[in-house]
Amino acid sequence: MEDNNNEPRIVAFLCHWCTYTGADLAGTTRQQYPAGIRIIHLMCSGAIDVVYVLKALLDGADGVLIGGCHPGDCHYQTGNLKARRRIALLRNIMETLGLDQDRVWLRWISASEGRLFAETVREYNGALESMGPNPLADEWDL
Repeated sequence: MEDNNNEPRIVAFLCHWCTYTGADLAGTTRQQYPAGIRIIHLMCSGAIDVVYVLKALLDGADGVLIGGCHPGDCHYQTGNLKARRRIALLRNIMETLGLDQDRVWLRWISASEGRLFAETVREYNGALESMGPNPLADEWDL
């Protein structure tokens, strides 16, 4: 995942039914957001595994965005609640590693919220720029 500029590298794990579709809507309505994002399509945010989030960070991503359906609207009923519990566990692991917990964001974005998706990516990009490059990527020299 190498970019020619210093734009933060974001890996986004997005729920098929909501946030992924919202990202598609952002594109079709020409909402502008940073190009340093790489999207990984999940059927449900509840399918997120903390190992994959940590792997993305260890491989040089500056941040990881996890997007799912709003609570109560999950296509799989409780998948987004599982995602929320897993991210809480991940935050404990990140604290142990000395990694800023704000490098991982969990956001609820529905299929009709293309504008919100673009705004979220822009906001996250700005937050990551303020934090600077991922210190684990330099440490591991990947």
